[in-house]
Amino acid sequence: MSAKILIVDDERDILELLKYNLTRNGYSVLTAENGKVALEKLSLNPDLVILDVMMPIMDGFEVCSKIKMLEKYKNIPIIFLTARTSEADEIKGLSLGANDFIQKPIAINKIIARVKANLRTYHERNESLLRSGELSVGPIEISREKYSVLVDKKPIELARKEFEILFLLAANNGSVFNRERILNEVWGSDVFVVERTVDVHLLNIRKKLGDYSSLIETIKGVGYRFKSI
Repeated sequence: MSAKILIVDDERDILELLKYNLTRNGYSVLTAENGKVALEKLSLNPDLVILDVMMPIMDGFEVCSKIKMLEKYKNIPIIFLTARTSEADEIKGLSLGANDFIQKPIAINKIIARVKANLRTYHERNESLLRSGELSVGPIEISREKYSVLVDKKPIELARKEFEILFLLAANNGSVFNRERILNEVWGSDVFVVERTVDVHLLNIRKKLGDYSSLIETIKGVGYRFKSI
């Protein structure tokens, strides 16, 4: 699946230029003409944000600050685009948590290179977290080393297979798993277990998640996925 890029700029020409070139390079592209719309489009789970600094309604610095305060989205790489040249602006952007700073006028090859580099770093970091067995998704914290799950900082007890299913879905947030794939990943392909077993385990997990049971979605006729909030 291609990475999803959210471009935020009040200049339509720049939006279209970036969208065209990023799409040509295999990326899925979302656009927003102001910061308010950009924050709304975070629900579409972009992998990276390209953010103009000078915009009406809400400038890029404020948008960046708001993104970094949201638990689900705070680690998304942000690349600032700006016509400003002062070092103070760059320092401000980076201090707010942005990953990169590119000055206008736009050099397409430079932007593509920076997008690739930031996505690579982001994915390497996520893979490192998965290898360490520590996950934090919304209100849920999972530790494979301790075999523990915290929901709103409070521990819940899961059976071993329930834990493995929850970790599998949370680690692949947004991806749909059918019953057969869950069985293969959790029980192994050489163990015979009926598919109904998956449904029973997921029912138990949902009960234990309490108010957050809806984080595990049933995709009718397909399987299950973990939906962060």
